[in-house]
Amino acid sequence: MSPTGKRGSRRISVFDTTLRDGEQAPGNAMSAQTKLELALAIEALGVDVIEVGFPNSSPSDLAALRLVSEALTTARFCSLARANRADIEAAVTAGGTERHQVEIMVTGSELHMEHKRGITRAENLAETEFAIGLARSLGVRDISLGLEDASRGSDDLLRALIETGLSEGATTVVLADTTGHMVPAEFGDMTAKVRSWIPSDVVLSVHCHDDMGLSLANALAAVEAGADEVQATVAGIGERAGNTPLEELATVLTYKGHLYDAYTTLDTTGLYEVFQTLSRKIGLAPPRNKAVFGDNVFSTLAGIHQAGMLRNPITYEYVEPERFGRERKILVGRHSGRAVLRHVFDELGLPWDQELGQKLYEEHIASRSDGDFISVAELKHVLSTTVAAAI
Repeated sequence: MSPTGKRGSRRISVFDTTLRDGEQAPGNAMSAQTKLELALAIEALGVDVIEVGFPNSSPSDLAALRLVSEALTTARFCSLARANRADIEAAVTAGGTERHQVEIMVTGSELHMEHKRGITRAENLAETEFAIGLARSLGVRDISLGLEDASRGSDDLLRALIETGLSEGATTVVLADTTGHMVPAEFGDMTAKVRSWIPSDVVLSVHCHDDMGLSLANALAAVEAGADEVQATVAGIGERAGNTPLEELATVLTYKGHLYDAYTTLDTTGLYEVFQTLSRKIGLAPPRNKAVFGDNVFSTLAGIHQAGMLRNPITYEYVEPERFGRERKILVGRHSGRAVLRHVFDELGLPWDQELGQKLYEEHIASRSDGDFISVAELKHVLSTTVAAAI
């Protein structure tokens, strides 16, 4: 029996920023060709928008935007620009305007205005007005107003920036918890407030960081509060502690989407293959217990758990491996029990022998050293001749 819950009624747009924010972390650099390969793989998942990079920051990102803009057929693509002419013109020159979202990053907090930019509120609003207007004049129809550090900005500043951006033609507003400092109750409240400020046809997108381990929880709180879109990355890679993990967002909305009245149309069966490609390209090795992608998440070694799972996997498994391109693994180590031996006997079509079973348990299970384990298939191969001969 599948544990999948009822689907919510609201389709959430999925914005993948693996190639932009994901690349910003040390060790995650990607060539233009790598970005193209990953973009095509991510598009095949059914993602709505793929952020390719920051074209005015490097020739590589400029080349990547050109390549990806010509290759994608279903997903829209996005490029990042600051609120200045050079960045916006570079984005449009490389990516054109068809199916191209330009996300214009503006200064969303007084803290950043003072300590990062050294600009006044008036200058900030003027930049925003100029940048959105310029993008519109260049033919960009899909303009995103990215409010950097919005979670530390005052309501007064945020509302003024949003009103300015929308008046110039912005079609999406992005709330960024840039430092990952909010908890779900705070971020949900903020999202609901901003949702009440903007028209229903303006997309409200959220961008969460994982500095306190809450990027997914914050994104879900935002969805519950009315966000239309979540920005995420494969395996949660990104600046510092990373971003909302795409695979975890998909998992929650697959099984618990009814609680948020939300769903995505992602092909979750392809997620692990995309992760493997990313892992090969940037040398990414997640913790063994990483949800969805970790080596251990669909494996079991403990005898009590194995006894239940060999009867019915649902006894100790809620998330189904096949939904996410994974396989279930029963492993044999010193914590395993006799149930796994009985299973091998059954697989070999042999009657269970208590005395022989105890001997094999001591020889192949109890005596294993810490960290030493084999698969059931390997145990079956080892015992296929010795057990038959003994019986």
